[in-house]
Amino acid sequence: MPYINSDLTIKLTEDKKEKIKEKLGELISILPGKSEDWLFVGFNDNKTLYFRGEKKERAAVVEVKICGSVSRESKENLTGAICNLLKDELNIEGENIYVIFHEIDDWGYNGTLF
Repeated sequence: MPYINSDLTIKLTEDKKEKIKEKLGELISILPGKSEDWLFVGFNDNKTLYFRGEKKERAAVVEVKICGSVSRESKENLTGAICNLLKDELNIEGENIYVIFHEIDDWGYNGTLF
């Protein structure tokens, strides 16, 4: 039950959204027990983001929400993979990317909790 939501300073084309969504679907398996089968992905593009008091032309804040918990090592590996993906696809440098993890105990779906 992962959810990856991204706030991005860049306006994304539908093709770019599809490509990044597909790559995130592959990358989520870095976290043990997680897969694209239950993955939600969202994009909030063309946002204004400030970092260290400066407006950024290319920056991203990516939130990864998961049901349960995973090791710090797994989260670090996914962080690196997400940063590489955004560098490759959107030319956003890692120094302008935050990846935030939320480990959630109770996750509802289809009228019930997991």
